[in-house]
Amino acid sequence: MSGKEPPRDSGWLLLIHQIPPKPNYFRVKIWRHLQKLGAVAIKNSVYALPSNEEAQEDLNWVLREIVEGGGDASLVEARLIEGLNDEQVKEMFRAARDAEYQAVGEEVRQLSRGLPRRGEMPEEKRREMQGAVARLQKRVADIAAIDFFHARSREAVDGLLRELDERLAARVPDKEPGTTVIMEKPRRATWVTRTGIHVDRMASAWLIRRFIDPEAKFKFVSAREYRHQHGELRFDMFDGEFTHQGELCTFEVLLARFEVTDAALRPIAEIVHDIDLKDEKYGRTDNAGFEHLINGIAMAHPEDSVRLQRATAVLDDLYEYFKRKRRGAEG
Repeated sequence: MSGKEPPRDSGWLLLIHQIPPKPNYFRVKIWRHLQKLGAVAIKNSVYALPSNEEAQEDLNWVLREIVEGGGDASLVEARLIEGLNDEQVKEMFRAARDAEYQAVGEEVRQLSRGLPRRGEMPEEKRREMQGAVARLQKRVADIAAIDFFHARSREAVDGLLRELDERLAARVPDKEPGTTVIMEKPRRATWVTRTGIHVDRMASAWLIRRFIDPEAKFKFVSAREYRHQHGELRFDMFDGEFTHQGELCTFEVLLARFEVTDAALRPIAEIVHDIDLKDEKYGRTDNAGFEHLINGIAMAHPEDSVRLQRATAVLDDLYEYFKRKRRGAEG
């Protein structure tokens, strides 16, 4: 599949099938074929793809393969009315792609641990690791091609790969990663991010408007269709000016790049980091409660402007809590 953006509200293609229990390899073969297309199982033996001509052709080939193997299959175009809704199915697609991105991210971290801490890397070792990075970049590109609804872990793995690639390209790979250039705060800029904002984008937009650019304007765009306009600042999106950098989420990158040092923002950064990167780096006890709130906002409000409005109120109050808590501790 080419990974083109599915039309809005185009419905779903459902492959409903029965496969003979033997031979077992045939069932595995069909499952792998469906995985390669990016299909997800919404019920037992019912796989879905966003409806478009290319997906229909792909699933017709799978259907023919099932029938020729002695099974039975039907391809149905459907709209969801009761039970599962469209957003829940889209979240299934995001979860499937997130798991794949996160698996790549863990491999990148393992590669990073293999970098020598001191001295130059032998050229043979450097070429070996660069080859491994290239293979992982190809895997990310393959996942992105079937990432129809913009899974949230793409920016995280891109940041890890970008940092590792830069360290391998440097003559001395043990330089301090994440060297930060302090930037002047923009005024009345247009800030662009992907639609369907979640924890890192919600928190980053709040941070921008409250601490960096009070008159900021926000655009929420389809990552596949967006074309960068001169003067626009992209955050938490592929090739953005402000996005994941190594092990840092976008919120942390913005804090560093604009030298925002308010101590009450540190615990918020730690919460956002753990929820977004899912690495439990800080292991704060308040992570779960905040994640439930963010998930509730996302489930209840499909409009990004409304999500940001609701998240802003929550983050304003959370910031006030940490600010007063810090003052109390100092007193």
